[in-house]
Amino acid sequence: MPVSSHSPHGQPPLRTVQVLGGGSVGSSAHVRSLASGLVARGVRVTVCAPAAADRTYDFTGVGAQHVSVPRRSDPASVAALRAACVDVDLVHAHGLHAALRTAVALGGRSLPFVVTWHSRSRAEGARARLVRLLERRVAKAASVVLGSSSELVDLARRSGARDARLAAVALPGHRRPADGSEDRDRSRAKARAELGATDRPLLMAVGALDRYRGYDTLLDAARAWRQLDTLPLLVIAGEGPLRGELQRRIEDEGLPVRLIGRRDDIGELLAAADLALLPGSRESRSVLAQEALHARVPLVAATVEGIAELVGDAAELVPHKDAEALAEAVVRLLADPARRELLRDKGTRQAATWPTEDETVAQVLSVYDELTKPLPLQ
Repeated sequence: MPVSSHSPHGQPPLRTVQVLGGGSVGSSAHVRSLASGLVARGVRVTVCAPAAADRTYDFTGVGAQHVSVPRRSDPASVAALRAACVDVDLVHAHGLHAALRTAVALGGRSLPFVVTWHSRSRAEGARARLVRLLERRVAKAASVVLGSSSELVDLARRSGARDARLAAVALPGHRRPADGSEDRDRSRAKARAELGATDRPLLMAVGALDRYRGYDTLLDAARAWRQLDTLPLLVIAGEGPLRGELQRRIEDEGLPVRLIGRRDDIGELLAAADLALLPGSRESRSVLAQEALHARVPLVAATVEGIAELVGDAAELVPHKDAEALAEAVVRLLADPARRELLRDKGTRQAATWPTEDETVAQVLSVYDELTKPLPLQ
């Protein structure tokens, strides 16, 4: 059935702007998925994001218009954002920094303004106080704040949001593996051979190499695995400012760990792993956690914000920054194939409860309709 470019009742199409800052993998993929679904439903979508984000996520490829706006708050960037928000019906910003710049660009205009918080900004000392002030400013400026976890919804309410709701946020484009297929077995064997884990357990972690991902705890745990008869290999995919520091620790301490940088085949590598490890996360809906459960890979995760709500009892949860607990959980699971199989089954059931892309778009559209429908005549 062809999609009309006009909304029902003969009204012109809804004109929206999606604002994205640097964007994590989760929030960037969410904006692309959202743009695709909205365009398919006749909504006009402009995505304001850095040029690199469009090259990676191809917003124009799903029918949206892309306006290059750097992740900065200088006058030129704010002016570009302000110009993109002229003659539109609604603006939707993703993340604290994108929302703050959007609030400045709108300058108090009475335009419906939706904000999605995908994660909480991490900061310490004086910067933490500044972040809390910015959260309050954004929460009060927004017509509706959508939080990707209950904790973020509570934060928005404490920060003064007039309307805060739990967001439906799908994992875009996941592919369910075909259990037992010959192709999958070949792909798994190929990936394990490439990584050097043909005859040893393979542990997989994914994410930017920054201080909020818990890699220091993960390397501390890896020291304990050196005592095992069969030494597991920990592979970390990602790049970031801590690469040099982590590599020096791996070499100095003789840890069974490989840093493999950014990869485009994370799904294949993860599916080849015996366990997925999440020692920390910036995102309330960790992409790695979702990918692992969809791929039926047992997950060991630190109890960072949002993770328990996301995975339920379908993962081994350990205290954050507790290297001993993390190491022990990995050792227990490697020695217990029945427990690993139970987690695979629980993961499949848990993943089935998560919202689909269609449900995510439907929720956002219902918010848009609510905020843009004409007021009843008095």
